[in-house]
Amino acid sequence: MIALTLKILILLIMQDSFTLFDMGSSHETQWQIIDDRVMGGKSQGSFSYSKDGVSAVFSGYVTTANNGGFSSVRYSFEPVFARKFKKVIMRVKGDGRSYQFRLKNSPYDRHSYVKTFNTTGEWETIEIQLSEMIPSFRGYQLDIPNFDQEYISEISFLIANKVKESFILEFTKIELL
Repeated sequence: MIALTLKILILLIMQDSFTLFDMGSSHETQWQIIDDRVMGGKSQGSFSYSKDGVSAVFSGYVTTANNGGFSSVRYSFEPVFARKFKKVIMRVKGDGRSYQFRLKNSPYDRHSYVKTFNTTGEWETIEIQLSEMIPSFRGYQLDIPNFDQEYISEISFLIANKVKESFILEFTKIELL
């Protein structure tokens, strides 16, 4: 068992990239919706796959009713050794709105590391430097360093533009380089 664990660790260290999510290889991932409903809001997001099976789809509406205003979709997984990677590459098609890409070092962390990105309405590749991901908790930047962690155990997308709006974000691949 120890020998197998060491082999897996060596393979991970030698990899130039690591795929966190890929529509081309598996639909088995468990994405979870977390909306402002957890605190009394009325926003509602959903997660599905496109009819043609080409992309994952995060969609819904955000409303500021009852002091709400956000919707997110999260994917947790076994921790991935992240120290050797410098950036996240995502293939997305948004609706012209701004979204946050978020990640967590540990499932026990209350804070996330966050980077906002804009979408154009077309398929595009978004590159985010891990070192540019800012620590945040409930919308407030924390006074700790930007992402410089050993592991990543969760990724998520969040929309919180402080306006009433419908949204749709499609994505096909998320990887570390």
